[in-house]
Amino acid sequence: MPAETLVKSRMLPHLHLLAKAPLAGQAKTRLAPLLGIEGAANAHAELLRHCVATACTALPAEHVTLWTALDHEHPLFIELRDQFGLVLNAQPDGDLGARVRYALNSTPGPAMLMGSDCPSITSTLITTCAEKLASYHVVILPAEDGGYGFIGTQQDYPTLFEDIPWGTKSVLTTTRQRIEALGLNADYPATIWDVDRPEDWQRWKALETP
Repeated sequence: MPAETLVKSRMLPHLHLLAKAPLAGQAKTRLAPLLGIEGAANAHAELLRHCVATACTALPAEHVTLWTALDHEHPLFIELRDQFGLVLNAQPDGDLGARVRYALNSTPGPAMLMGSDCPSITSTLITTCAEKLASYHVVILPAEDGGYGFIGTQQDYPTLFEDIPWGTKSVLTTTRQRIEALGLNADYPATIWDVDRPEDWQRWKALETP
């Protein structure tokens, strides 16, 4: 690799992905009324494959880490590691905020994190966020449900993830208030949506239909 390319590569933010193993009854259970328990797990696996492929299109695989949960040696995780060359790490204990903060601070320099169920996040959007992170302390992609599906930070901001009402419509509002209280500047390049409910799955499938 030419020296100039290597320098540019080292300047890229690292991207962290959080994902459960696609175990029936433990992954995407809110899709079960439409797809059944096994179908919901298979849907989760499909979303994860899509997410990883998108991430590794936007960034070199060495800048992508997949944080695993439930079954760290699940065949899907091994498949993705071998196919794309990304790093696998086990998610630590703690609430979502603690796990997000831990992942973001596990690599040096600016870092970004996204869930595995946001097919509306494209590789172009990830690249845009990476570029924005050079000028902003925080970059967030708000979700239509009041949360967010992607966050990037220049460094560690502990209170950004403490006592957040995860899983509610107040996540983004509370996070914005923390950003303001910390005196940080933030950018919100686009609003995205994730796949939690049957109608979300149908929305994504409709987009895939030619």
